[in-house]
Amino acid sequence: LFRYGERCHCEERGGLAHLRRHFLIRCFHWVLAVGIVVNYEFLESGGEPHEWLGWALGALVLLRIAAGFISRGDASFSGLNLSPRLVLQDLRSLAGTYPEHENHSAAGSWMIVLMLTLVVLLAITGWMQDLDAFWGEDWLQNIHEWLAHALIALAALHVLAVVFIQFGHGIPLLRRVGFGR
Repeated sequence: LFRYGERCHCEERGGLAHLRRHFLIRCFHWVLAVGIVVNYEFLESGGEPHEWLGWALGALVLLRIAAGFISRGDASFSGLNLSPRLVLQDLRSLAGTYPEHENHSAAGSWMIVLMLTLVVLLAITGWMQDLDAFWGEDWLQNIHEWLAHALIALAALHVLAVVFIQFGHGIPLLRRVGFGR
């Protein structure tokens, strides 16, 4: 499933520990992605499976956020570049020569922050709907639905950007998430 080429530099980055972190990050990515699609498309909104999966995804994201602050290397959030100037530069370079990034680009870094934030907010608003104080409140349900739609829209934008960079610019992003050779 995962193939590491010359770009991995495993010996330089910590050998087996680096591979283990890399594998765990990819597992997190795909479990979260599949869980979001299943919860949005296939489970009945408000049903028990929807709630449990939502709480599990929220807990998974909270664990990932904790790991992002305490770990190093690929799993660390210290490598995220959140410079607005670089985001604009990334977006402009999509129309020309797009540079290959060692980790995430500034636009990709913001996508991570926004998606993780949306999942946490979805878990919170979903949990709040079960509280007596908010039971049956339409405004809370509307916020929860809006957050879910926003997350799906961002996920679609993420997939489109990866496909465009992969095939439009020839940068092998799909290999990094476990596809291809």
